[in-house]
Amino acid sequence: MAKRANSEGSIFAYKTGYAGYVWVTTPDGKRTRKWCYGKTREETHEKWIKLHELARKGPVVTKSPKLSDYLTGWLTNVVEPNLAPKTAANYEMFARLYITPALGAKRLDKLTVKDVQTWVNRIRTLCQCCAQGKDSARPKTHSNPKRRQQCCAVGKCCMSKPSEWTVHDAYMTLRAALSNAVREEVLSRNVAANVRMPMPRKRKVKPWSVEEARAFLESARTRDDPMYPAYVLVLVLGLRLGEALGLRWADVDLTNTEMTIGWQLQRVAGKLLHRQTKTDASDATLPFPEIVTAALRARQRAHEKAREAAGESWQETGLVFTTASGRPVEPSNFRRSFAGACDKAKVRKVHVHATRKTCASLLVALDVHPRVAMQILRHSQISVTMNVYSEVSSEETRKALKKLGDRLDS
Repeated sequence: MAKRANSEGSIFAYKTGYAGYVWVTTPDGKRTRKWCYGKTREETHEKWIKLHELARKGPVVTKSPKLSDYLTGWLTNVVEPNLAPKTAANYEMFARLYITPALGAKRLDKLTVKDVQTWVNRIRTLCQCCAQGKDSARPKTHSNPKRRQQCCAVGKCCMSKPSEWTVHDAYMTLRAALSNAVREEVLSRNVAANVRMPMPRKRKVKPWSVEEARAFLESARTRDDPMYPAYVLVLVLGLRLGEALGLRWADVDLTNTEMTIGWQLQRVAGKLLHRQTKTDASDATLPFPEIVTAALRARQRAHEKAREAAGESWQETGLVFTTASGRPVEPSNFRRSFAGACDKAKVRKVHVHATRKTCASLLVALDVHPRVAMQILRHSQISVTMNVYSEVSSEETRKALKKLGDRLDS
């Protein structure tokens, strides 16, 4: 039998089976042994051959951390410094609530496709109230029945299963972490990439019709709702909630009727952040129609009155929308105000984010020039905008919309 080279390694009897090793180069450049074990010599030889293949391809990791430890390092050193705070908070939440409890004790290099597939399948059927101890965290007795233990902790499982999107997002978090481990050469392959995970259907939300949007805005204006100008921005300009609440007076030009969108307000991990928009594509200088001008001028007057009334307690933030003391408006408070305004207007209740889909129809009804609408809607081609404009609303609706801001501008 030919003698093996010094770097080839060896296979020999060991305890109740066989052991083998191959000399490899680690990611930090050191030469060391990488071991494999099996009950028979044939089983050990197969693993030994695979180690040789890995060694030929490049650096090989000889010590692997537990998945929970790797996730902690990934979140701290990769995710938090490089991704948006909201994205980082979501990754942390999925890792803490869904991945670590089930798979955290697994050694990273021992994680298999079957492990991940079994985990995904189990999440779909597991009551998260039970798994996360939500009901157990409530007091046994409380004056408010809704705040005391009422389901899983008292033997009445509420079967609070996660949605398909939650399962998908938890899986994508694990997949992202393992992809990073491959890039860092901690793993040779991403086992999560081989798991069957269908894409959930997109949530279909029926946007408001032009008539519903008109009724909503008319009701808010008539009631002197302090958030009426913000409602106009999200409906007529299609601003996101964070973009509307993060808008600064410095970015609004009432003379030239245009504004620059580059900031957003978000509540992330208990902190209220006023930060730049997520990507350059989100930034834009938008022209706006008369209804927006009238609403913003009314907001400007209300802002000045509030500042005078607050006196020394006023906190200057430079934001267009503030509380009576000048502080930023909480996104959750705005959502509640929006939902309440829907009830008062007696229109179908939709999530505030769904209003962006109504924006195009309102621009048509307001007779905004297609080129201007193209800029507001951020379409890359005028043909896309013209397809929207082919759906012309009624003359009565046009007239009603144009009258919305008349009294505000007087």
